[in-house]
Amino acid sequence: MPARRPRERDGRNEIMKITVFSSNQPRHIALIEALASIADSVFVVQECNTVFPGRIADFFARSKVMESYFSRVIEAEIAVFGRPRLGPRKTRTIALKQGDLNLLEIETLEDALQSDTYIVFGSSYVRGALCDLLVENKALNIHLGISPYYRGSSCNFWALYDEKPQHVGATIHMLGKGLDSGPMLFHALPQDQAVDPFLLGMLAVKAAHEGLVHFLGSGEIWNMEPVPQNRSLEMRYTRNSDFTDAIASEYLDRALSAHDIFAALQSRDMAAFLRPYTLK
Repeated sequence: MPARRPRERDGRNEIMKITVFSSNQPRHIALIEALASIADSVFVVQECNTVFPGRIADFFARSKVMESYFSRVIEAEIAVFGRPRLGPRKTRTIALKQGDLNLLEIETLEDALQSDTYIVFGSSYVRGALCDLLVENKALNIHLGISPYYRGSSCNFWALYDEKPQHVGATIHMLGKGLDSGPMLFHALPQDQAVDPFLLGMLAVKAAHEGLVHFLGSGEIWNMEPVPQNRSLEMRYTRNSDFTDAIASEYLDRALSAHDIFAALQSRDMAAFLRPYTLK
């Protein structure tokens, strides 16, 4: 992989242009803000869902259980990333409905496809000519879950469901043509602390943001040798359809305590992670 060298401005590195394929929740906006801190401009291809999951039928069906579950998610997200808000000034955004990305003519994104760096976080599964272009340009993907142990959707939820908070984190890897299948660059982890499981999931997201911006800003990420995923280590592969009212209800009834989470995090085998970046 050729090294891409960020420019230096006022004693810090700065990338000219970044394009991010993402969504509209506070955690996605926070990543856009963080990327804007190291770039001249950020192009945002934003696929939008409701900001009231569980209350509005959208990505997940509306139900009392889902409303209860996602109220905890929203509370934790607000605590770590704040509320929904406008993006930073140096961004240009095209807003789409979730799932529209692969129906869009690639020419529509022409300005956004002239960037130095491409990042995928929270968008729908990128396919076709757009996927080919992003793979060719060494796009980066943030997978919320520790690959190759947990793959698919809602991986950090399933790690906690399996009572394995030591496997909560994120994987930054090269975008591939398969779902979350590209070779890995590093893992991002929440720090050892006694926290609510919902908050732990959001701290894993923050670790991914912080680690990615750190390694992009220094240019170090382009000197990392990508490591293929060893599928024989996979513990669980999940789909959105696996997350049901019954599963959510069971999880809420037996959620791990902050004490249990702290004990599990303290016992993490750091050798199981690739170039682990721990949240500061």
